[in-house]
Amino acid sequence: MNLFNIVLFYIVAMSAAFAAPGAHGPNGEHLDAPAEQASSTARPRLETFTESFELVGHLTGDELTVVIDRYETNEPVVNGRLEVEFNGLKAPAKFHADHGDYAFDDKQLLAALAKPGNHALIFTLTAGNDSDLLEATLVVKAGNAPHGAPHFPWAWAAAAAIAALLVGLATVQLRRRKTSTGKQ
Repeated sequence: MNLFNIVLFYIVAMSAAFAAPGAHGPNGEHLDAPAEQASSTARPRLETFTESFELVGHLTGDELTVVIDRYETNEPVVNGRLEVEFNGLKAPAKFHADHGDYAFDDKQLLAALAKPGNHALIFTLTAGNDSDLLEATLVVKAGNAPHGAPHFPWAWAAAAAIAALLVGLATVQLRRRKTSTGKQ
């Protein structure tokens, strides 16, 4: 077996060992955690409905994203006008045609919503000839404040790379000793 195959074997073995326990999903949630724990570390979410509309939203570090459907048909509501009110703050949403969602990016609103607690929100929707008020509660837990981009475990990746390098160097040293002493 040549050196390349040995090093490749150890890199693959080390990457599997570091990826399995404590692996993270796309939103930073722990994939090996029980369901209750995973949901407590997921980003804050809200959902509500009326006779006419259904609304689902997620709070991230840079926006509150909302998707709205017609309740009876599940047809997406596009190009409507959506506003939110929270503790005297009002903000309009921008419609993203490429994603089919509405986004609130008002810095003052986002700062208020990022604080832990139960946040009662009132959404005002106007879609064509229809309009509605939708009330929802956004629950933000203490360890659950929205982050920006998901984190990458650089420390673990560096440790795995160093460990693989050390194992590879040790293997090379052992092979050199066996070759120089004439043992195979």
